Amino acid sequence: MKLTIGFSPCPNDTFIFDALIHHKIDTEGLDFEVFYDDVETLNQKAFRGELDITKLSCHAFAYAADKYILLDAGSALGFGVGPLLIYKPPYTRFLEKGVTTLFDATSGTTEKTDLSDFINSSKIGIPGKFTTANFLLSLALPDAKNKIEIVFSEVENSVLDGTIDFGLIIHENRFTYQNRGLEKLIDLGDYWEKRTGCAIPLGGIVANRNLPLDVQHKINRVLKRSVEFAFANPKSGLEYIRSHAQEMSEEVMYKHIDLYVNKFSVDLGEEGKKAIKLLFDTALEKGIIPFISENLFLNE
Repeated sequence: MKLTIGFSPCPNDTFIFDALIHHKIDTEGLDFEVFYDDVETLNQKAFRGELDITKLSCHAFAYAADKYILLDAGSALGFGVGPLLIYKPPYTRFLEKGVTTLFDATSGTTEKTDLSDFINSSKIGIPGKFTTANFLLSLALPDAKNKIEIVFSEVENSVLDGTIDFGLIIHENRFTYQNRGLEKLIDLGDYWEKRTGCAIPLGGIVANRNLPLDVQHKINRVLKRSVEFAFANPKSGLEYIRSHAQEMSEEVMYKHIDLYVNKFSVDLGEEGKKAIKLLFDTALEKGIIPFISENLFLNE
């Protein structure tokens, strides 16, 4: 049986899917046609129900839950893995109890202003409206409305060339922004963790609800097997990962993998499901997502 599957070319995804798509494990008769896309493109495809299996943002899942169900394997949750809001000096900005201190290193002048007012008047580049990164930004800074959607890999460049004032970065850009002279304003993952005590639900792997239930469970088993193989043989997919890694060094690739692939990628468990439910409950309370009547999880 051949199934369409979509995921990003980022190291965490290619790491966990390598064994599955290259049949390094028992796929129980399943074969896969792969589509590589950035996260927001995958989100849009999920809204249209285009693929049998796909990676998507947890935020976006709220808008695709009528078409897809979340698998126990393959999710990206964790601590210390959240999106960062970055900017370009010469301004150095420090958060002080909800107030931003702006220091102009050129003139030596200092100005204080309310953080939400300042952010609201600035252009913020986001990696997609339906990314979990944008959801977390909406929670932390609800007055930030002047947002520009940019492919995640171009956010740093857009900050550097002045197209945007602030950039919301995800994925491997966590490891590269400082090397390019950029600085962090807010760690939105830290914001979520301090607020909830839960892991940050960033993304998950979903199966189309139109697939027979036994096939959905088969996909889940095969995907779990693929993640377990990757952990047991971390260098097995090195060439495959590198071929999609946008000129990253091997060190950065595996830092990326270590950050986003963990116990929740093998199995969400009750802890992972609790974090996702809390994310959705919070978003529903804030009016960010619609009410979801379907079961979210395959094994629920």
